Amino acid sequence: MSAQPSASTQRIIVLTGASRGIGAAIAHRLACAPHHLVLTGRDTDKLRDVARQVQSQGGSADVFPCDLTRPEQIQSLAAEVLGRHSRCDVLINNAGLGLFSKPLHMLPLEDWEQMMALNLRAPYLLLRAFTPAMISAGGGHIINISSLAGKNPLPGAAAYAASKWGLNGLMYSVAEELRPHRIRVSLICPGSTHTEFGSGLSSQKSSLGALSPQDIAHVVAMLLTQSDASFVSEILIRPTLKS
Repeated sequence: MSAQPSASTQRIIVLTGASRGIGAAIAHRLACAPHHLVLTGRDTDKLRDVARQVQSQGGSADVFPCDLTRPEQIQSLAAEVLGRHSRCDVLINNAGLGLFSKPLHMLPLEDWEQMMALNLRAPYLLLRAFTPAMISAGGGHIINISSLAGKNPLPGAAAYAASKWGLNGLMYSVAEELRPHRIRVSLICPGSTHTEFGSGLSSQKSSLGALSPQDIAHVVAMLLTQSDASFVSEILIRPTLKS
């Protein structure tokens, strides 16, 4: 096994929702690159499992359990990362919540509040927490895992769609605000993906009727290879078969 890159050459990446699904796939895909991953989520045991898997691949990772619906925990996360590493080079906003199958007029208020808190407010709070350090460092990259639900009507999931339309609009504008600071802001909008997300409805589709978490992880890895002179602002990913 080759020696790990030194701390000064490693890219510090904060990855939310890292314990399963797309987040775990992203962690595995980035394990062999010169990165140090800070894995966040609410399931400490699963985060530790992912971190061990990354380390077994020769990668570098640690875990910081965090409930992103609680602003004080986001502040603690930022304080820990910046205190230990003095920077955050890449922030990957992956954590999300989808509660489907009910028309909006039947959706409980607490479901609305949970989705907005995790899907829209948390990326805003994370951006507030880490962007000043990126500005001081002279650059960075913020990658947001959104959804095609932020592009199209989605009956039975209006609140989820609203949170993703909101995330897209937020990040389109933030991208223009941060360009002068050499901070790139990218959106990845996947279609149906084989995960437990949304009660696992996509897991019932054929292998060509839904994306795999590795498909999204591949795109994240690709974004991180962009030269400093360019960035990809948005990528839409659709399954091969429409269903």
